[in-house]
Amino acid sequence: MITILNDNFSQLNSFLHDKTFSKIFILVDENTHEYCLPTLLANMETDLGFEILEIEPGEEMKNIQTANQLWEILTEMQADRKALVINLGGGVITDMGGFVASTYKRGIQFINIPTTLLSMCDASIGGKTGIDLMHYKNMVGTFAFPEQIFIYPKFLGTLPFKELRSGFAEMLKHGLIADKAHWNQLIQIHKLDVEAVVPHIQTSMNIKQDVVEKDFHESNIRKTLNFGHTIGHAVESLCLQQGNPILHGEAVAMGMISEAHLAYLEGLISEEDSKIVIENVQRYYPYLDISDFKDEDIAALLLNDKKNIDSKINFSLLSGIGTCIYDHQCTQKNILASIHFYRKLNDA
Repeated sequence: MITILNDNFSQLNSFLHDKTFSKIFILVDENTHEYCLPTLLANMETDLGFEILEIEPGEEMKNIQTANQLWEILTEMQADRKALVINLGGGVITDMGGFVASTYKRGIQFINIPTTLLSMCDASIGGKTGIDLMHYKNMVGTFAFPEQIFIYPKFLGTLPFKELRSGFAEMLKHGLIADKAHWNQLIQIHKLDVEAVVPHIQTSMNIKQDVVEKDFHESNIRKTLNFGHTIGHAVESLCLQQGNPILHGEAVAMGMISEAHLAYLEGLISEEDSKIVIENVQRYYPYLDISDFKDEDIAALLLNDKKNIDSKINFSLLSGIGTCIYDHQCTQKNILASIHFYRKLNDA
């Protein structure tokens, strides 16, 4: 399922030769078109015809309007059920491309070639596809595995630092919920750069893949991957709603800090462990100003979280460093206290 590409992309070419695809469609955004597509095309060996589908970059494009445009283009270009979509990009591209492919003609094949740390370690793995609905994150989507995921770590060299840091948040999360040793290795990184991160990517991918294989449809343990995302997604959605989008990893980092404190308030972890988590996440991520967001606005978004049942907010929270529980319902008092705790960090 997950293959690390060598410099001549021989594994990808072998995959293309072994399959009976009719045509290839390569989905990119403006950034991956410029920085990553030339490398792919220079190394891709196939006699099949291919088309490049380009969208503008950014979370704002992950919507039904963009999906509809892509469906129309596939129809106009007579893509049949043996066509292949190659998603070359970050989380928006793999989420969007997977959703479009898994719904077009009730499903055509697709592969992911993630180009960001976030998509390598998280978004491209697990078979979740989706788009945003209004300002709600990933509210419409499918469960659909890509045929293959190909990782080319050298693509990380094209990333701005903020994008690298964004993906690192998911790596930290993987350690916190499932592998204390991984967490401890990651927090030894003093200078966050590609060279420091690459040796740990495989471990992070394996954690995500292992959880998904145990619970593909998110009935139980896969919910632990949502640690940091319940509050984080609410803040990310509010920023998107205000026309001031933030990177996903920035929101997750804020969410992990708040939810680590929430786990302490709920009696799930010790104050010492919560401080270890909070202080280490703070080392890598600047404070996110949420002073303009009202409690009731955040609460309204929390109530629309996909994990909720019967209007009850279900959290995935740490029960220790390296372990996590799911479907934990917190008191409203503690939820608000955890958000207020984060707000006050800027005063410290």
